[in-house]
Amino acid sequence: MRFPDGKPKAVTFSYDDGVVDDIRLVNTFDKYDLKCTLNINNYSLENRKGRLNAAEIKELIKNGGHEIAVHGADHRAPGIVRPIEAIADILNCRLALEKEFGGIIRGMAYPDSGITRIMHGKTYDDIKRYLKDLDIVYSRTLGGDNDSFTLPSDWLAWMPTAHHNNSKLFDYIDTFVNFDYSKLYSATNYPRLLYIWGHSYEFEKKNNWDRLESICQKLSGKDDIWYATNIEIYEYTHAFDSLVYSADGKTVYNPTLKDIWFQADGKPYIICSGETITIQ
Repeated sequence: MRFPDGKPKAVTFSYDDGVVDDIRLVNTFDKYDLKCTLNINNYSLENRKGRLNAAEIKELIKNGGHEIAVHGADHRAPGIVRPIEAIADILNCRLALEKEFGGIIRGMAYPDSGITRIMHGKTYDDIKRYLKDLDIVYSRTLGGDNDSFTLPSDWLAWMPTAHHNNSKLFDYIDTFVNFDYSKLYSATNYPRLLYIWGHSYEFEKKNNWDRLESICQKLSGKDDIWYATNIEIYEYTHAFDSLVYSADGKTVYNPTLKDIWFQADGKPYIICSGETITIQ
């Protein structure tokens, strides 16, 4: 797979809670033409102190193409609370966000400790089952920072690359930016994703907004990077996985509404929506 326009790399950001510091965060992303997923709970819809209200969030995201995602109406940890409480927390958040912002909201970041602690006889499979029933297609988890830059094998346990305060983050960024695909063996020629997450209030608390500026400066303006929201990455990858092949793998049909890029035997291809092509 290649990302849109044949790009081999993608960058996405994910920030939680809809706090007032998101204004500076999103304005910085807009300055560098980067995209972010904002994970919102219902506290932002209740005009609580320190939170952005719905009107402020709408104003903030109107030009940047950012995503609104579920973060639990009351920020309940699905691995700890009873299933009925977690289901209500996720569903009520999704209903409120869709009513306020419009559209279809299918993405999520686990609230609180999420699935990092699962207690009282529950299992991750239980949680995964009802997330699918709630039409949640991806959910960000945490606790496994690494520089593998891989897309998730399980979208409902999507592990980001690193928190923005990770001491190794700039090493990760340098490795990611400097990948030379012309020198990679075919087995390692897969697309790579850099996924950074956090809370904007952490920049304010640590007084290190310059760190965000440095992250954005290092990542922005690269011809080989696709800058996308979480849901855009999910939907594009899902479309690629929906391609239909002949038995010998040489004829490919694209039944989706997206144009898809890929590479075969070192040669780039684009297969447009509804098109059938032959790989030479």
